[in-house]
Amino acid sequence: MSANKIVTLDELRANKSKDKFYILIHEKVYDVTKFMDEHPGGDEVILAEGGQDATEAFEDVGHSDEARALLPGMLVGDFEKGSGLKLKSGAAAAQASRVAGAVEQGSNLMYFVPLGLLGGYFAWRYYTTGSA
Repeated sequence: MSANKIVTLDELRANKSKDKFYILIHEKVYDVTKFMDEHPGGDEVILAEGGQDATEAFEDVGHSDEARALLPGMLVGDFEKGSGLKLKSGAAAAQASRVAGAVEQGSNLMYFVPLGLLGGYFAWRYYTTGSA
């Protein structure tokens, strides 16, 4: 289909079955029907985002460049402006991605700090009991 097509909210919500599934990412509508069976996270991840703005969910996962390269081939058109659907702005999606990265980094520290402390304790015990 043409990228100049304007997709309405009604059309987005009408196409959310396994037979024909549209998804909204960054104010553009994509037909992901053929890709659902191939999606590494399973089709239920995509199905959960039907009829709404899936930008935040798409960005939170941190899709690869290869995944993003598939999008132009599935483009249906632009989403209508002023539809009443609350869209996630690019800034909000970027902030959500940064928050997810910070949480991931924090969870890595959750493992390394205790291991470092444990290693320090054993080193202290070794050097204090070995020299007496």
